[in-house]
Amino acid sequence: MSKVCEVTGKKVMFGNNVSFSINKTKRRFDANISKKRFYIPEEDRWITLNVSARGLKIINKKGISAVLKEINSKK
Repeated sequence: MSKVCEVTGKKVMFGNNVSFSINKTKRRFDANISKKRFYIPEEDRWITLNVSARGLKIINKKGISAVLKEINSKK
């Protein structure tokens, strides 16, 4: 599963682990992504999206139809 949110565009970031002795080693910050199914009543079908926690809040607020229109207009 790719680590990119299909609604917000959030993806993996990279940074440093910093120890007590201030040694720095590379690490990665994964986005909070999960695979979720949504029902679209206008088209009478289900779709699956990779969505972050923030993307879920946006879908709950605006509705899946409005969010899909925004995604399609960006592409």
